[in-house]
Amino acid sequence: MQLVAQRAHLSALADAGRLRTLAPRRGVDLSSNDYLALSTAPRLVAAAQAALARGVALGSGGSRLLRGNDVEHEALEAEAAAFFGAEAALSFGSGYAANTALLSSVPQPGDLIVHDALVHASMHDGMRLGRATCVAAAHGDPQAVDDAIAAWRAGGGTGTPWIAVESLYSMDGDLTDVAAYLAVADRHDAMLVVDEAHATGVWGARGRGVAEAWHGRANLVTLNTFGKALGCEGAVLCGPAIVRDFLIARARPFIFSTAPSPLSAAVARESLRIVADEPDRRAKLHALIEAARRHLSPLGARVESQIVPLVIGDDRATMRVAAAVQAAGFDVRGIRPPTVPAGTARLRIALTLHVGEAEIAALADVLEELLP
Repeated sequence: MQLVAQRAHLSALADAGRLRTLAPRRGVDLSSNDYLALSTAPRLVAAAQAALARGVALGSGGSRLLRGNDVEHEALEAEAAAFFGAEAALSFGSGYAANTALLSSVPQPGDLIVHDALVHASMHDGMRLGRATCVAAAHGDPQAVDDAIAAWRAGGGTGTPWIAVESLYSMDGDLTDVAAYLAVADRHDAMLVVDEAHATGVWGARGRGVAEAWHGRANLVTLNTFGKALGCEGAVLCGPAIVRDFLIARARPFIFSTAPSPLSAAVARESLRIVADEPDRRAKLHALIEAARRHLSPLGARVESQIVPLVIGDDRATMRVAAAVQAAGFDVRGIRPPTVPAGTARLRIALTLHVGEAEIAALADVLEELLP
């Protein structure tokens, strides 16, 4: 029989309560990353219709280095660089592709990457493909990063240190002290990479992300996605122009991928304008975060942002509770290892403008009945 090892692996995952399967959307949206409810926003729909009407293509037809480089890509990158206060920006089809491209190509042999232990899988995969030495630091601990760089220097390290963090962690919902990590970067002449995937559009005084106050720094690179709060798809890496130039020259996920849809680029431009023009969306979401703090914190949920984890611990127990919550009409998903550390399986509750305080209160009532 073929694929015996794969069948055994899937069976073992099922036995452990960790087998991943696809489930349809149903119930109240408390699991998506469509935080500002822009995915169906009339302005984005109109932007797509207008782009089609003026002849913007659905497909790019090739990689950016061949004939796939469309004026819409160039326009998006120029507007994104201005929006995020960067010298330059480069667009990708997804945040995963962007992180993988950056960390696999720009840090060089002899460099050091110190990353928070809980950064996105895309960052881990980029580091695995790259040639720099990589060291994990304790989650949310700038001093651990400082110590790791100092130890590397003391051991003869002479390259460039890189620090990789998320600004808002996708499974824990906690915010990063960007200023503290920038201080470490400054002390060691290091580059700081901040993955703003879950913060773009939601955090910062103007919705530009947690690192907004430091945009334009020569030692800062940010990843900003369009597929979450901005309601469409794709991502941009923003930072010094030399980073963009090096990615174009050396990043295999950029060089050897068909360019993203020009239509998606046109829609993404409008999403940036919505964030600038409609701050009320962000204000309403932060009001929901406060409502969640009132209703869900007493149940043991951690409410620091729009991502609200409720740690249950056991994998099977987590999935049983998730199934019961879904049966009650709330689309809340269970998250198990290896996505989160062993023993920390959880419900991941995502707050979006698709819900109001009434739905959050109703969810709290259901959870109160289900939790021990």
